[in-house]
Amino acid sequence: MDKLDCVVQDYAWGDLTAIPELLGVEPSGVPQAELWMGAHPKAPSLLSDGQTLTDAIAADPASILGPDVAERFGQLPYLFKVLSAGQPLSIQAHPSLSQAAAGFVRENEAGIDVGAPDRTYRDANHKPEIICAITPFVAKCGFRPLGATRRLFSLLEGDPVSQLRAKLAADGSDAEVLAATLAWLLQLTEPEAQALVAEVVTAAATTHDHEFEPDLTWTPKIEGFFPGDIGVVVALLLNHVVLEPGDAVFLEAGNLHAYLSGTGMELMANSDNVVRGGLTPKHIDVDELLSVVDCTPIDPPVQRANGSAYTFEAAVPEFALSRHEIRDAAPQTITSTSADIVIVSQGSATVQTADASIELAQGEVAFVPATHAPYELVGVGTVFRATVGDLTIGGEQ
Repeated sequence: MDKLDCVVQDYAWGDLTAIPELLGVEPSGVPQAELWMGAHPKAPSLLSDGQTLTDAIAADPASILGPDVAERFGQLPYLFKVLSAGQPLSIQAHPSLSQAAAGFVRENEAGIDVGAPDRTYRDANHKPEIICAITPFVAKCGFRPLGATRRLFSLLEGDPVSQLRAKLAADGSDAEVLAATLAWLLQLTEPEAQALVAEVVTAAATTHDHEFEPDLTWTPKIEGFFPGDIGVVVALLLNHVVLEPGDAVFLEAGNLHAYLSGTGMELMANSDNVVRGGLTPKHIDVDELLSVVDCTPIDPPVQRANGSAYTFEAAVPEFALSRHEIRDAAPQTITSTSADIVIVSQGSATVQTADASIELAQGEVAFVPATHAPYELVGVGTVFRATVGDLTIGGEQ
């Protein structure tokens, strides 16, 4: 059991102050996008002796992870993050396990370096994920039902928009029509895309409708960060989701989404695979995005934490996320069977067993190996805990 020294990723979309405030340090003036907690080879956390968590696990996986987890995954199967968006992230989806494995091999065989900017698959793993808000958090998440999207675009006038309305009015299942519409949008020429974006933004700025007011309000905001980017229009095909602190949403493979603003605790399979389609200066791979995206409309299943300890639903074996409100008078006993990572988002906490303890201030992180279960959380504050999920879940994810 040890404190972790974790890497902050300074991606351009990061917020300037949220992660520094969590960590109790002065802002650097550079965007701080993600705090990575885990053993991903790109940015593994460090133990107090300077050893990477990746190397420590590799030296004794059965003890640290537990024999069942070590046998199934051979490594820590999840990556835990604090994510803080100061501006919209890319329109993106994540691959299934088979898609990731095939894509990783394909790009290796093509001779594309794993760190190259035009690389799509950084590893061979899938990336289902869950995010729980610790501030109000705004996202686009999954395709809205087609009927509602048709109503939205009926409010927007103009010739380029009329072409989009015609695509949405085509015959076929909702998923088929949305897939064809998405492909048409992403394959427009740059002048065509810019003309459509300009018209949609102008119409959105002058249109008022109670049902779609959040979508309409955010459209010119997004375009302000990414002028002329077709992702501005693609975002209008997606559900507009606002998470309050303690709310979470789980995203399966193929879910098209874009986080717009806010800070949250994000937990995912141990992968860095992102297939992008817009709203980014990074590599965009339209063909691959169209091959992995699931255009079936959904109603995003927002989960709300309740009670002093709450585990969010995520139907994958790699991870489970729980939120703990702890008070000195009522310590919480954790009966984990694998390796856990805990972070204090507010207040302070002590992680303790019968013969060891670690005191954590706000923003501090601890790693608890399987050998230290069960353990207690004591203190006054809010703690988020990442652990391995239900190993009885199997098959393609």
